[in-house]
Amino acid sequence: INNVGTTVPKNLIDYTAEDISTIMGTNFESSYHLCQLAHPLLKASGYGNIVFISSIAGLKSFPFSSVYASSKGAMNQFTKNVALELAKDNIRANAVAPGFESLDEGSKIIEATKPKTMAGRTGEPKDISGMVAFLCLPAASYITGQIITIDGGYTI
Repeated sequence: INNVGTTVPKNLIDYTAEDISTIMGTNFESSYHLCQLAHPLLKASGYGNIVFISSIAGLKSFPFSSVYASSKGAMNQFTKNVALELAKDNIRANAVAPGFESLDEGSKIIEATKPKTMAGRTGEPKDISGMVAFLCLPAASYITGQIITIDGGYTI
C-alpha cells in the first residue's frame, strides 16, 4: 500500500524547482520505486496486490494545487500501467482517491466543499481503510487498474 503525500499550496507561478522536486518525489517517485523494490516479493507470492493512495485532486482541479494534482494524476495513470504490465505476474494494482478526509473540521476547504458533497459530511479514515482492505481481499480479485474515488459524491 503506497500511502504518502505532501503538498505546498501555492499559485502556479510561485512554485520553485525545489517545491516541484519535493512534491513529485514524495507523492509519485517514492511509489514508483517501492513498486520496483516490491515486485520480486509480490511475484513470488503468486498473488500480489498494490494499492496506491491517490486523491480526487488527480481527477479534478483545485486552486493552489497544480503540482500536487499533477503528482496524483501521474499516480493514477501509473496505477493503470502497473496493472497492465504486472498482470502477467498475477499482480493487481488499484488506486483509492480520497476527498477531503484528512482535513480538520471547520477548515475553509471543508466548509466550502461540504454542501457539494452528497453524503453531507466529510469522510473518516475508516471510509478509506475499508476500501483499501477490500481491495486486498480475494473478493476483489477481478478488480485491477481502477481509480476508486471515496469522496461522498463530491466529484459527481
